[in-house]
Amino acid sequence: MSDAIWAGVDIGGTKTAVVLSAEPPALLSRVEFPTLPANGPGPAIRQIVAALRESLTRENSNRRELRAIGVSCGGPLDRISGVVQAPPNLSTWIDVPITDILGREFGVPCRLENDANAGAVAEHRFGAGRGVQHMIFLTMGTGLGAGIVANGRLYHGANDMAGEIGHVRLTRTGPIGYHKAGSVEGWASGGGMAQLAAKMVAAAQKSGRQTALTACLASTGAVTARDVALAAQAGDALATRILRTAGRKLGTALAILVDILNPERIVIGGIAMRLGEAILAPARNELEREALRQSTSACQIVPAELNEKIGDIAALCVALGDL
Repeated sequence: MSDAIWAGVDIGGTKTAVVLSAEPPALLSRVEFPTLPANGPGPAIRQIVAALRESLTRENSNRRELRAIGVSCGGPLDRISGVVQAPPNLSTWIDVPITDILGREFGVPCRLENDANAGAVAEHRFGAGRGVQHMIFLTMGTGLGAGIVANGRLYHGANDMAGEIGHVRLTRTGPIGYHKAGSVEGWASGGGMAQLAAKMVAAAQKSGRQTALTACLASTGAVTARDVALAAQAGDALATRILRTAGRKLGTALAILVDILNPERIVIGGIAMRLGEAILAPARNELEREALRQSTSACQIVPAELNEKIGDIAALCVALGDL
């Protein structure tokens, strides 16, 4: 067994996880706690440090040495200087020098990477992207982003902004994502689906049409992507229509990526892992209509394999430094 260990820190707007591994993707330990961004970065960083110290103390009895720490976090961020720059889901984390803080605390190299890029590396090394040289990883959650692997290596672009397909506008009007109406994120993310659902449920109510989503809107004032998925699984016609609409718009975005980047595989995580063919089937159909046939025939569209473990493994990939 290796005497070296790596630490991964996956920072999200809802939760933060701290993991140790001697042989990624297998874990030696895992600690999870609420990030609580409303409290600012200080409390969460103190919990990260405490969780790492406690986990390392247990592993020190096995004479293992910490080699590096990897931090995966939503952007915007400065990967080179290691600074988190107030991501939308961590708006109080304003210019936090996370790699300096953790690097000084533990005396080892600490690296920072955008969560979509880190997820791309994780799926490429350990998941659905194994064995290909040209791959795109889409993360579909509240927002929508992408990581690009070209010639077997992560592609960052001129200033680390490559992969922001969510910002691309598909229609002049529509659900809002990335502060832009009709964007890919607006149409195909969880947040966008919630907007689309609220509008379509309100229209159904006005016309007297029945939908199971009406109760969700009445009880909480909102309809989530999860509500839509559950209603669609139960056979609700409106929920099924919402998923088909989101799937078609996702397919339009996939066609743009396929025509420009000519990947062998597009791996889709987040919501797509849970919705499966309900959203992937209409996306594939739209892709085949819109993209060049030669490029489409060379590209597989598959769900991510790492499932809920992806954040942990992505952070460990950042620690390993093979990006």
